[in-house]
Amino acid sequence: MAKYRRNVSRSPGSRFRAFMVAGSGTFVLAVLVSLVSAFFLYRISSLLVAFLILTVIVLIGVFFDIVGTASTAAHEPPFHAMAAERVAGASEAVYLIRNADRVANFCNDVVGDVCGTISGAIGATVAWRLLVYWPRWDEMAVSVVMAGLIAALTVGGKAAGKNFALGHANDIIFAVGRLIACLEKLTGRKLVLSRERRKARRKGSGVS
Repeated sequence: MAKYRRNVSRSPGSRFRAFMVAGSGTFVLAVLVSLVSAFFLYRISSLLVAFLILTVIVLIGVFFDIVGTASTAAHEPPFHAMAAERVAGASEAVYLIRNADRVANFCNDVVGDVCGTISGAIGATVAWRLLVYWPRWDEMAVSVVMAGLIAALTVGGKAAGKNFALGHANDIIFAVGRLIACLEKLTGRKLVLSRERRKARRKGSGVS
């Protein structure tokens, strides 16, 4: 079976395009998530629900950090036979592993930074609401405690997630691959490059 080598070497033009895509994608994603979160926050008076939204944003960042870490630690060979047998999610998993640099950049950097920025903004909104309910509380103390809570949840969650990702990298990537395959089936659109899928199947069948 041919050995796999990850494609981490790119031309300056390719790197520039990757930077532009990452930057524009981050902007669009941040705007969309900010609009959705702001829509709910300004229409919900319950502090419990506001904290729930904040927790969901933090958990999304942790989840994508796990996927990004797993993509760099997973191994391709176990998925070759499954791809040859057309097991749902196998060729998608191969694609994720072969493009680990792009997957990690999107999951860890783009989504991670967006979630970090938005969670900070939501935390400020929650702190403001706490001061509205309890105006005698010290404003600086509430802001500092809220920022510390968000940082603790984010850093602690990502630390635990990285350990989990490194220990179960193949399982995580296979689960993500199956999710992508399911979405492709539901939408009728290819979410990964068909060329990569053909290469993965040829690799799995041993055809050069």
